[in-house]
Amino acid sequence: MTAAIVGVGSALPERAVPNSHFAAIGSSDEWIVKRTGIRQRHFLPEDGHLADLALAASRIALAQSGRTAREVGHVVVATTTPDRTTPGLAVEVAARLGADRAAAFDLHAACAGFVYALDHAVALIESGRARTVLVCGAEALTRITDHQDRSTAVLLGDGAGAVVVADLEPGPSVEPAFRLGSDGDLIPLLHADRYDRKLRMDGPEIFVQAVERMSEAARDVLARRELTAEDVDLFVAHQANARIVRAVGKELGVPPERLYLNVDRVANTSSASIPLALHQAWREGRLGPAGLLGVAGFGAGVTWGAGVIGWHLPDEDPGAPGPIGWHLPDGDPGAPGRR
Repeated sequence: MTAAIVGVGSALPERAVPNSHFAAIGSSDEWIVKRTGIRQRHFLPEDGHLADLALAASRIALAQSGRTAREVGHVVVATTTPDRTTPGLAVEVAARLGADRAAAFDLHAACAGFVYALDHAVALIESGRARTVLVCGAEALTRITDHQDRSTAVLLGDGAGAVVVADLEPGPSVEPAFRLGSDGDLIPLLHADRYDRKLRMDGPEIFVQAVERMSEAARDVLARRELTAEDVDLFVAHQANARIVRAVGKELGVPPERLYLNVDRVANTSSASIPLALHQAWREGRLGPAGLLGVAGFGAGVTWGAGVIGWHLPDEDPGAPGPIGWHLPDGDPGAPGRR
């Protein structure tokens, strides 16, 4: 058996925030677009619940996969910004999905969290300890944003994305492979401490580190499977900044048509960015029924990772990404606001 992605989903808060929002702190649309490629982002209301976004994205991914909630063996939610200190988002998502047989836990590896969680899901399936794993990345970065700091405030948004990973027989021709890494000596470059509780970043140095670490990890993974960038049907890096993503693609030799960017529409959504991008890419026809996906992420810690994994997806979409209300069916016992 081989682990593959068999369902994708996403959810965004209803409020879209254009670059003009930041004129009050001295940032213009031209300045933001030139440096980051970002044109808008979505903000969760202050009284909004991130679990609602995570649930909405997970429901779409699960429906697309053709699996039921009771078939899910593990629910893993990558997040830095859960609704509560404890318990995490995953236990609520599992309960509201009806995944009553699933183990559930949150994983915190900052913006690399989804890649870490995806590696964990694959390992569970390859070891025979699970057959279906739901992996969700969900973030409300506006909760830890200094909205007066134009170097970080313009970069960040809220959202959620999810994938279902399952065993396939026969599986894709290429087995999944991942490489993860961390360097705690670089914590000062990007962090939020317990007193300030706001993200602080050394932008220029993070740019250098992100390109170097993601490129190195991706090259290692490709070499391990005797692949080149030409063998990857779509490459999705963490959508931190358009310049970073393009630089990584150039380092790896990924053809521009196989490098996906949606940072212009959603900004940096941390661990949600890769799965959110995957669902949007699928809806735009960038993911065919089957193929080989390359992923790479980099975040605070610093943490980083890259991987390759196959996908098998249906021809029809059971749900569209958009405001959260579009994703919750009538009569849902876990409607928005339920605590």
